[in-house]
Amino acid sequence: MGRIKKKGTSGAAKNYITRTRAVKKLQISLPDFRRLCIFKGIYPREPRNKKKVSKGSTAATTFYYTKDIQYLLHEPLLAKFREHKSVAKKIGRALGRGEVGDAARLEKNLIPKVKLDHIIKERYPSFVDALRDLDDALSMLFLFANLPSSEHIPTKTIALCQRLTHEFEHFVIVSHSLRKSFLSIKGIYYQATIQGQDIMWLVPYRFVQRTAGDIDFRIMGTFVEFYTTLLGFVNFRLYTSIGLVYPPKFNVKSDEEGGELGAFQLEGKAITDGEPATNGDVADAIASAEAQAEVDKIIANAANESIADTQDSTALVRTEEDEENNEAIDKFETTAQDADVLPQPQASSTEAASLFAPFTFYLSRETPRAPLEFLLKAFGSKRVGWDSILGDGAFTTDESDTTITHQIVDRPTLPNGSLPDPPPVPETVHGGAVPPKAQWPRSTVPGRTYVQPQWVWDCINQGKLLRPDLYAPGAELPPHLSPWVKPKKGEYDPNLPLEQQEPEGEAEAFEEEEGDGDGDSVSEDEEAPAVQELEDAVIDRDSSVEAGEGMDVASAEDDSDEEEMDEDIANEWEGFESEGESDISDGEAERRQHQRELEAEAAGVTLESKPKTAKEQKTESRKKLEKKRKQEEEDRERQKMMLSRRKRKLLKRIEYGTEKRDKEAENLRRKKRRIENAKEAANAI
Repeated sequence: MGRIKKKGTSGAAKNYITRTRAVKKLQISLPDFRRLCIFKGIYPREPRNKKKVSKGSTAATTFYYTKDIQYLLHEPLLAKFREHKSVAKKIGRALGRGEVGDAARLEKNLIPKVKLDHIIKERYPSFVDALRDLDDALSMLFLFANLPSSEHIPTKTIALCQRLTHEFEHFVIVSHSLRKSFLSIKGIYYQATIQGQDIMWLVPYRFVQRTAGDIDFRIMGTFVEFYTTLLGFVNFRLYTSIGLVYPPKFNVKSDEEGGELGAFQLEGKAITDGEPATNGDVADAIASAEAQAEVDKIIANAANESIADTQDSTALVRTEEDEENNEAIDKFETTAQDADVLPQPQASSTEAASLFAPFTFYLSRETPRAPLEFLLKAFGSKRVGWDSILGDGAFTTDESDTTITHQIVDRPTLPNGSLPDPPPVPETVHGGAVPPKAQWPRSTVPGRTYVQPQWVWDCINQGKLLRPDLYAPGAELPPHLSPWVKPKKGEYDPNLPLEQQEPEGEAEAFEEEEGDGDGDSVSEDEEAPAVQELEDAVIDRDSSVEAGEGMDVASAEDDSDEEEMDEDIANEWEGFESEGESDISDGEAERRQHQRELEAEAAGVTLESKPKTAKEQKTESRKKLEKKRKQEEEDRERQKMMLSRRKRKLLKRIEYGTEKRDKEAENLRRKKRRIENAKEAANAI
């Protein structure tokens, strides 16, 4: 007889451990345990069978892997946590005795500083791993960079988040890594491609943020502490990889005046003789360095393959020239009409750098300056100006500057005389300079293009300059769609007209439904007076009965009159049934029509056919579509009968999803058709 195993010593019960046992095993407090798990990337696990793990108990319990807790026993941060706990006891004892000076000295000199450098290296062995995990870090740090300071969020943390996020934005601007952006309800989504990795993050809008009391800022603060260390490492690696000095110079005065991105001054190591380099110089240096790296790579490959020097060098030069001349990006087009949409290649950094390069932009006061400045500079524009009240760092604060080619406004034009006269402006100010004159919305500058902010986002997502007249001030903007959602077959696409995406017969059915709805409303209005007259007649009859007139006795003449009336009604119904063809089927009607044509041909008489009205043609086409659809459904049901039960269930789920998608698309098309009809009616008026 084998040895009996004790319950809970093997299997799932040994692989999992409760949080209470884990805290006791590590000999730290619960807040320190949570903090340590966040730093190390250890999260609770859900076992398949809780009864086996918890020895038959069904209470709500948090479980961890036993090996993860065993791994934490050798973590150096445990010693820091225990040292911090001992110093906290000393500080509490000093405060209890009233020795405030000693408590301050202990906090300044003996509180251990926690460093997460070794944890970053453990969790991200390669730099690509850190880039892949950068989405949540950027979203969290951009969120804290826009929060107000409070007792839960210190000012130093907010300032650190702002500095790190601005440094990352500067790298994206210089390297032209930004690819797409989208305005959503939550905020602004950005996507950048860095070293082949797509990084997406969310930046909230700059509204007044009110922090609720049910948010645990201690846990969020722990994540921020880890993410700031991670982003600091990433920024250092990114800056040094393209030849920039890290950290960049920071102008405190410019930052206090609202400079934000303009408060940082980038420097290249081998660009100029010690002078700080501008963004344009750094971009040129990056482009030349990348080109030189490509040439070195080609030469190394040629040497490894042992190809003739003269012939191969000539071929390589020709290949490089062809690549330089062919700047247009390839596009894949489908050959079939109903084929799936093919994924298109993304624009390169060179094309992104030249999208807004030849333009000078001016941002009006009502537009969001921070995202527009970031987007315009990331896509090549080196000259972005705005009003002086929006902050420091503008290319120009004079709205009447003649070098401005595009002005971004976010309010419609107003008729003349609706605005008050501007205050008198002195001819000169201090220093003899001419003050800027306000132009918009009182007047426009000839030759300048005025667009709404959505024009910038749509141009970036489509990779080309769109027509500015579609985004003119006060114009109805086209739909702003997510660049990551591709239209699929059968789904509603706002960019396409209804005629290209609605099935055959849907427009006629919609018009008939609208017409029936109007007819019902009219008939109800017409029936209201008739119902009122009937009610009045009933009331008069009741009143006459109450007055003592009594009930009339029917005479013989009245009986004969009623019989004649019944015969007339019967004759009318017989004639209606004989003349009407409502009970005749479509096949019988076609047979009779064919018989009439044969008789007319035999008699030598031309059979005159009445032209069908538009309503009859629509009704006939709808009947044909319904008949065709019914035939297809019958064929499909016969095919289902040949399938097995498992495949029928799978097909049923697929059909349910397809019908749900088609119904949603149909509702959206109906909504758009109503809007278009309303617009046509308004324009006709």
